[in-house]
Amino acid sequence: MVNRIVQLFFIVTGIGLGWSYGEHLFALIHVPSSTWITPVSILIGGLIGLTVGTFLVDPIVRWFHWLEDRLIKTPLLDLLSGIVGLLIGLAVAFVLTPAIERIPYVGIYVQFFVSVLLGYLGFRIFFSRREEIVSLLPFLAQRASREKGGAKPVQEENPFVGAKLLDTSVIIDGRIADLVQTGFLEGILVIPSFVLEELQHIADSSDVLKRNRGRRGLDILNRVQKELKVKVEVLETDFEDVAEVDSKLVKLAKQLDGKVVTNDFNLNKVCELQGVSVLNINDLANAVKPVVLPGEEIVVLVIKDGKEFGQGIGYLDDGTMIVIEGGREHIGNRLEVVVTSVLQTSAGRMIFAKPKLLEKAL
Repeated sequence: MVNRIVQLFFIVTGIGLGWSYGEHLFALIHVPSSTWITPVSILIGGLIGLTVGTFLVDPIVRWFHWLEDRLIKTPLLDLLSGIVGLLIGLAVAFVLTPAIERIPYVGIYVQFFVSVLLGYLGFRIFFSRREEIVSLLPFLAQRASREKGGAKPVQEENPFVGAKLLDTSVIIDGRIADLVQTGFLEGILVIPSFVLEELQHIADSSDVLKRNRGRRGLDILNRVQKELKVKVEVLETDFEDVAEVDSKLVKLAKQLDGKVVTNDFNLNKVCELQGVSVLNINDLANAVKPVVLPGEEIVVLVIKDGKEFGQGIGYLDDGTMIVIEGGREHIGNRLEVVVTSVLQTSAGRMIFAKPKLLEKAL
């Protein structure tokens, strides 16, 4: 929305300049005045405004969002103190205007410089002395003392602090309902509107597998919302300047100071890089699996061959993969193996082992 407003501003500005100064520009290049000059000037001005706006829209939008974040994070009393100081500085500059305008030739430039200088000084002085100014006003002093004393907790201002934001993948996965039912996941569950829209698109897909997964996700949400004792909020928030759903989810989590619940390995890494708390269902599942240490002996059924020559692949009862050195010749048989190492990642746990007979031979 902001980028469209910026582009529209440049287009309207270009049209206005073309309308106002078009005839003068054509006169400079000795083009006689005519009825077609004004429409052509408007068209050229609009095209120039569109071109300039296209190049400048991205940095302006980035600056606008930076300013928006700073204003949101700045305490209200600090912001009001700075604004009051700015207005007082500009008022003083306005009072000095008649005297400054008498300065020959450069009066208008001096007036602009004085206005900027006094406005900045007023803002800085009132902002830096805000505590003394607040202490002079009883009702503001009481509010400031309540905020410092913690009488008003942060949760009252932002009820979604610490809320769990559900990703599309974790909804489709289905284990979130069982996790909530056990009581290990508490607090508010937030489902952003853009996640719900993506889930609906998946449920309406022409692909049978995707359609079934999407409908399963909707059924899981319905179960969590109606059957389980947990507060579920559908948040009607969207970021039109961000295309990817994962990026929107991370941005919303930072804005709400919440936690992302997912089983997506890549989203997990993005959250960690941007300082967003993440609850990975796969990490939880791996954490509750039985611990296997190097040197332990287990019996496993060798199912297939591995990627490397001579390797065999087996699985524990909880689905953990075991890569068996020299296990290819034992495919289809149960084999007693000795664990050599364990690899743990967010994508899962992998165990490396070798046959116990080979261990004895060595």
